[in-house]
Amino acid sequence: MPTDEIRISVRNLVKKFGTQTVLTGVNLDIKAGETIVIMGGSGCGKTTLLRLLIGSHQPTSGTISLLGQDIASLDSDGFDALKKQFGILFQSGALFQSMTVGDNVALPLQENSDLAPETIEMIVKMKLELVGLRQHANKLPSQISGGMMKRAGLARAMAMDPKILFYDEPSAGLDPVTSAEIDQLILELTRNFGVTSVVVTHEMDSAFTIADRMVMLDGGRVLMIDKREEFDRIRKLPESEAKNLTEDQQIVYQFLRGAADGPITRRRSADDYREDLLGIDAQGNDIVSGTPAARR
Repeated sequence: MPTDEIRISVRNLVKKFGTQTVLTGVNLDIKAGETIVIMGGSGCGKTTLLRLLIGSHQPTSGTISLLGQDIASLDSDGFDALKKQFGILFQSGALFQSMTVGDNVALPLQENSDLAPETIEMIVKMKLELVGLRQHANKLPSQISGGMMKRAGLARAMAMDPKILFYDEPSAGLDPVTSAEIDQLILELTRNFGVTSVVVTHEMDSAFTIADRMVMLDGGRVLMIDKREEFDRIRKLPESEAKNLTEDQQIVYQFLRGAADGPITRRRSADDYREDLLGIDAQGNDIVSGTPAARR
């Protein structure tokens, strides 16, 4: 169960690429032993947020603290030490194709510890057993299925016994049964080892299976943060009651239900047409220069 220990803290986070603001004013605390799902439509900023959390991008402004350390203030040695305490499961699994499954899992231990080869071999077997792949240790990634590659990637992410695990679309491209297996692995790792899990996904079945809390992003801002049960309550509202929701809640409602009609699609259609026709964004700026457009 989640504890009161804050392992990830985000304050007033802003990220810009040129004139484009991708994230604006994000605030978020994530506790030990908690699984939090970050979701939202394409371009909402969830992947950028994940990359900021793992240090691949630097914030334009605001702070990110992992395990009590402000990552922007760390030098390369300090951040390398911090990276040993979190693991990442990439969307594709990101295994090295020329190395066996076992060698992929062993790599973080070989590079970041002074353990004897015999000890590393034992740890690799233990991690692969956790994900049901111990018998496949000597196979190359090309010899196993996509779901098995995801599980092997998870074993590698767990190699250093991290306190935090980041998942980028863990169920993407998987059949329903394999997706359910990955969900169960995430739940078991969180429950059995007290790992903090941060999962970026747009798969609603998976999200409602694994999440303790959910974060909905829209247009670079946090639309809603709450327990899974509150998101589920909104998702199950009949349409007659959904009309009484706030504007932000109606965006959440449409996204959770995957409805074709609602504020997301109406806004997207209006903005796309305006940009295509006039070259002006929703704020009245020229989409090329980012400066206020002349009246036409």
